[in-house]
Amino acid sequence: MTTVAAARLTRDRPTWLIYLQLATFATYLYGLSAALPMLRAELGVSQAAAGLHGTTMAVGGIAAGLALPALTSRFGRRAATWAGLAGMNIGMVTVALGHALPVTLLGYLLAGGSASVSLYAAMAVLSDHHGAAGPAAISEANAVGVTSGIAVSYLFSLAADSVLGWRSALYIPVVATTVLALAMGRVWVPAPSPAPAPVQSAGAPRRAYGWRFHVAGAVLLCCVALEFTFNLWAAELLAQRAGLTVAQATTGLTAMLAGVAAGRFGGARLALRHPASAVLLGALAVTLAGWTIFWTATAVPVAYAGLALSGLGISVHFPLALSRVIAASGGRPDAATGAASIWGSLGSGGGPFVLGALGDGFGTHTAFLLVPALILLACGGILSSRSPA
Repeated sequence: MTTVAAARLTRDRPTWLIYLQLATFATYLYGLSAALPMLRAELGVSQAAAGLHGTTMAVGGIAAGLALPALTSRFGRRAATWAGLAGMNIGMVTVALGHALPVTLLGYLLAGGSASVSLYAAMAVLSDHHGAAGPAAISEANAVGVTSGIAVSYLFSLAADSVLGWRSALYIPVVATTVLALAMGRVWVPAPSPAPAPVQSAGAPRRAYGWRFHVAGAVLLCCVALEFTFNLWAAELLAQRAGLTVAQATTGLTAMLAGVAAGRFGGARLALRHPASAVLLGALAVTLAGWTIFWTATAVPVAYAGLALSGLGISVHFPLALSRVIAASGGRPDAATGAASIWGSLGSGGGPFVLGALGDGFGTHTAFLLVPALILLACGGILSSRSPA
């Protein structure tokens, strides 16, 4: 089997800045995911209407993907990441202060679009900065991020049962961004040697991406749809199957995120030694096993075990699927991450919305059959688009 054992991951200070920016990003992502069931209950809307929050995040992500190459070219990746975090916080405050569906949708839109700019610009930085160890760095960065996501999910469940209310937890990203900016705002990745990017000369035809790039993007869509489907609807299914309140069921996300955190730290080591496609296929199989346990469970401990195993598989879906997109881009990481933002946003918005609509028509339990369908599609895409050994 082909390996990449020669790759070595060096965690310098700029790398830790990106890791912590991802941790701040995660407080938004998992915060809004944990908030959705409580927001739905408060607003009294259907599952499909609640799923529109994920759709607006996706619309913001698509806009971010279209704008990202131009933003990074004009202002640089550093400005893009910090501006993205600032816009993300404006969206979080909008949701925290909003008590009507149009306002909360606007907040999810602002947060989703701005956070996507920060996320994908940071991923391009890590890929360039670490070279062959880029997939491992991206996986480890996401591991650090999901660790903060565990804490945020737990804090949401505590806040929901406190006098402060669950909306108070929406201000965590604002605090986290402020602290990080004060502590490490002057740090950045050293500028590389000024080698010209492989752009065409004036009047030359634009170099098209190969078919493997587009298939890799479709695989990324399926992987992101899987993760967001669990993030946004697993608590709903757990509440229905185990007889819990929605607030109590949000603790199930903590079990899943614990699996995600463990898998991403371990996945970083696997990515240093084995091809991304092989590790990703194995992870999809683990997710399928976890989904089976969760989907058939009615007892809380069994459901938690299924969520934890699902999280272990989901852990490397995004970082390795994104690495495959970058690897297939022909040396154009900024353009690749911009395209990846579009693919990923289609998955993050489409997956939860489709499941929510199916849940309204057939029940959440039946709607969760969407998960194995996405897994099979992703596996087919990986097997058909692997580079020849």
